[in-house]
Amino acid sequence: MAKIQAAKSMEIARYHVMSPSDFEDAIAFLCERDGCTDVKVVGGAGDLGADVVALTPDGRRLVIQCKRYRDSNKVGSQDLQRFGGTCFTVHRADVAVMVTTSTFTKPASGYAKQTGICLIDAYGLAGWASKLGSPPWVETPHLA
Repeated sequence: MAKIQAAKSMEIARYHVMSPSDFEDAIAFLCERDGCTDVKVVGGAGDLGADVVALTPDGRRLVIQCKRYRDSNKVGSQDLQRFGGTCFTVHRADVAVMVTTSTFTKPASGYAKQTGICLIDAYGLAGWASKLGSPPWVETPHLA
């Protein structure tokens, strides 16, 4: 745990200086690095909540929404509700993930738990990026 906390400062600082599209590319890179196939960055106007789509190493459809936020800007339940409204029905996700460089509000975490959306906060992202933690499709990541 201490190693992930140390990695958090370095990894998350790197993501904060990226543009939103570069952050999406970085998340796509992590998916490819960890064995996903058919990885596509689909974010932008009209993306209907999906920024990265891929197939996990075991063949499940992965849909990721990326939120590059500052520490002081938590991801709220409205963001999760918008994503939840499309990730399973429109994008046909087997694994739906929202990843942020920040944290999630309690209502957002509650909504994610009810709907089966996996949340990756800054701590979880640092673990995933540094390989000290698991990719989101392997096990439930750390929640703030």
